[in-house]
Amino acid sequence: MPKFNDFDMENWKELTDIDTGSLWIIERRDNIGKHRGFYHGNFVPQIPRHFIKRFTKLGDVVLDPFMGSGTTAYECETLDRDFVGIDIKPEMIAYVRERLNEQALLYEGDSTDEKVFDTICADLQKHNRKNVQLVVLHPPYFDILKFSDNPKDLSNAKNLDEFKSSFALVVNNCIKLLENGRYLVVVIGDKYSKGQWHPLGFYCMNECMNLGLTLKSIIVKNMDGNRAKQGKNDIWRYRALSSDYYLFKHEYILLFKKG
Repeated sequence: MPKFNDFDMENWKELTDIDTGSLWIIERRDNIGKHRGFYHGNFVPQIPRHFIKRFTKLGDVVLDPFMGSGTTAYECETLDRDFVGIDIKPEMIAYVRERLNEQALLYEGDSTDEKVFDTICADLQKHNRKNVQLVVLHPPYFDILKFSDNPKDLSNAKNLDEFKSSFALVVNNCIKLLENGRYLVVVIGDKYSKGQWHPLGFYCMNECMNLGLTLKSIIVKNMDGNRAKQGKNDIWRYRALSSDYYLFKHEYILLFKKG
């Protein structure tokens, strides 16, 4: 088995913070340190923390092509991993840059654009690096929430086919930077619209597998405490009972391996 983390397996019973099950119950978002919950669409820090600990070593490089407010970035800083982040919104680059160490590489740009990754590759080489060792993707859930007015933003995709093809471009760019034998994580939920459930998680899973990644796990995470539904549980339950749909209670965490 390849050594892709710093675990002391002689004392494996002490690794109590590493969940090896496929159902994750996370009751609340961790807001310690630099984490803030102000940004709509950000995910709980416990997710990138887990994968950084389990699938990287000290000094490895973690790439996040949908950086947002910097959840993965702050975890990398805390855990002594190097970080590369991309975001299409210049204000988020400025926000994270102000709060993060100078060693991190941050890029304003479109993660579907190969030129952005060419620049990253060149900058990594300046630091005597060729690859990244982990990729963490938390893309927009199609058009549920608009993050910008930029037409290249995945949340502005005109339809599901465009969303899927754009997501695939991002993943393909990430694969080129990812070291062989290392891991890529996708965190995503589904969408319900016009009386139909749209399984965004499965769509994204298929795009990753079509690009040659090996699916290692499908983890289901609970969505209790979702801000959009806080204080509205009775209303949503009433709507569900009076119709023919079920309330979203989960997101998917999809783990893939390259090579």
